[in-house]
Amino acid sequence: MFYREAGDFSTTYAQDNQTFPIKFDRYRYYVVLFIAIFVIPFIINDYWANSFLLPFLIYAIAAIGLNILVGYCGQVSLGTGGFMAVGAYACYKFMTGVDIWWGGELLFRLPQFNIFFSVIMGGVMTALVGVLFGLPSLRIKGFYLAVATLAAQFFLVWLFNRVSWFYNYSASGQINAPERDLAGILITGPQTEPWATYLFCLFFTIVCAVIARNMTRGASGRKWMAIRDMDIAAEIIGVNPLRAKLTAFAVSSFFIGISGALFFSVYLGAVEVGEAFGIQKSFLVLFMIIIGGLGSIFGSFAGAAFLVLLPVVLKIVGVDMLGWPTDIVAHFQLVIVGGLIVMFLILEPHGLAQLWRVAKEKLRLWPFPH
Repeated sequence: MFYREAGDFSTTYAQDNQTFPIKFDRYRYYVVLFIAIFVIPFIINDYWANSFLLPFLIYAIAAIGLNILVGYCGQVSLGTGGFMAVGAYACYKFMTGVDIWWGGELLFRLPQFNIFFSVIMGGVMTALVGVLFGLPSLRIKGFYLAVATLAAQFFLVWLFNRVSWFYNYSASGQINAPERDLAGILITGPQTEPWATYLFCLFFTIVCAVIARNMTRGASGRKWMAIRDMDIAAEIIGVNPLRAKLTAFAVSSFFIGISGALFFSVYLGAVEVGEAFGIQKSFLVLFMIIIGGLGSIFGSFAGAAFLVLLPVVLKIVGVDMLGWPTDIVAHFQLVIVGGLIVMFLILEPHGLAQLWRVAKEKLRLWPFPH
């Protein structure tokens, strides 16, 4: 009754193949976009921007990228934190000017990029690194591929710690985002407005979600899902496993690199690779897609929203209302996340996205039993 398809007809192939063929879904999508673009920027403050909105948008991009690789292509990855670090450090180098030295002499220096193109180049460089570390997927899979990507995580963190060129020979070993503006509006730096950083991250989130949605519904997505379901059968019917797996690694790493660049430049402003992009970051994004739902763009948003909101809600309820110690609340959060992961893996492997699909099926019939 509340979720109706009656009278919703398609008269062309374009209408039948659109992203949201049901009018109710389209209108709901337009309402969410309208609120996100035209309402939230006028009421946002520093607390909501830094505690929920910015991390949600950034982690949603990372979750979409990892979901393409794990959920759609079936290639297990534990190197998300390392790939986010590649995007962050690449963004920093392009923001400050890439300089190439050889034998103690400066060969050439690229001019400083603005923040928009620095974030894009962070994604491009991460895509190249992702393809490089995705080559083992042509020979190994499953647990062994997970170990290979875990090795990439540790290697990348070690590389950014040891090679001082990546952090411009800073004595502290960390990178700091310089002030950069876009059309006269500050996007990075201590003087930024919350609405500006929010809209900047929202733009990348919407674009990445639309690209991912269309790719997963097209020929690339069908090839990835064929590889995921049975790679040998996919190769027999004409799917090139080399191209399919490497494109999945490239697209996934591109999104993760963009999220890492935004996480460093817009959200934190200063990072040290071991603290900001350690193995905990890789598991956090993996937990997002497990709880949200593998093989679902909506599940990436749902998992990111849940794991970003969880510590905020626990702090408000546990610390502010009940007066619990902060360390107890932090441990309670780990217990909740671990329990939910076990529960979803056993009872509902497709996560929150499948629960939403079931709810829509119920709404089609409610209040009637059949």
